[in-house]
Amino acid sequence: MDFGLVLQTDRPASRVVGLMRRAERNGFRYGWTFDSAVLWQEPFVIYSQILEHTRKLIVGPMVTNPGTRSWEVTASTFATLNDMFGNRTVCGIGRGDSAMRVAGRRPDTLARLGEAIDVIRDLAEGREALVDGTPVRIPWVTEGRLPVWMAAYGPKALALAGRKADGFILQLADPFLTRWMVDAVRGAAEEAGRDPASITICVAAPAYVGDDLAHAREQCRWFGGMVGNHVADLVGRYGERSGLVPEDLTSYIKEREGYDYSHHGRTGNRSTDFVPDEIVDRFCVLGPVDAHLARLRELRAIGVDQFALYAMHDAQETTIDAYGTGIVPAL
Repeated sequence: MDFGLVLQTDRPASRVVGLMRRAERNGFRYGWTFDSAVLWQEPFVIYSQILEHTRKLIVGPMVTNPGTRSWEVTASTFATLNDMFGNRTVCGIGRGDSAMRVAGRRPDTLARLGEAIDVIRDLAEGREALVDGTPVRIPWVTEGRLPVWMAAYGPKALALAGRKADGFILQLADPFLTRWMVDAVRGAAEEAGRDPASITICVAAPAYVGDDLAHAREQCRWFGGMVGNHVADLVGRYGERSGLVPEDLTSYIKEREGYDYSHHGRTGNRSTDFVPDEIVDRFCVLGPVDAHLARLRELRAIGVDQFALYAMHDAQETTIDAYGTGIVPAL
């Protein structure tokens, strides 16, 4: 199992770079960041510094979207970083949540997302692609490689990931829901004539190492609210009891009254008070090292290739170090 660190690009950027360097020293192979231009600093600028100050770390957004950047600009940015640092990027992409909504836009359609996946990958790897009907190729790309991993929850999005994406990003660490969604992605891949095993499975969730479970829950409760944004979209699209989305995923948002993006992904977000302890425990990985090992082994048995841990809490360094000491070597 690989490991990744997920951060917001809060200022100062030097701290983001420093935490990524710390992660690499502790055996992490991936460094991810949020991508929301209004809420945080520009991640692609910071990626250049992370890549300059690490040796092998692979970096990328978790996740970008097709709407806030033109596709040829996204592809060229990845290709430039790869040309400078040797194909050490990955493109995590989804329909768009905070990046789109805080700018007054709706998340993109799945059709638009599917088209963007193909175009960004082709352009970043030197192939010609149609951009809004115009043939485009980046002529200086010669040996570029850009895996595109898609974030998804709902049945149509899971099917799209299985048909088109190089990897699948699931932003929660509940084994039951992970199995359900991984099976859906692999089933769609097989139906599309792809090898299901060729799709990298990445589970991303907050991890907090420590014995004070109540404190860890409060530090990570924000995550249930963030996931709730996507779940609310699914309920609106499919209905709460459609059978297309597991009730385990949808039932907890009944008390949800809205969401404040100014505190997106942050401890103490009052928009997440509706999230019960049970959901925090299921979606996140909390407790002593043994509890982390048990959950991650369960996820690995389902077929998870990478665990990317969100570290937006008050124990960033100690959690990264605890993973480096007792968890990464074991897995």
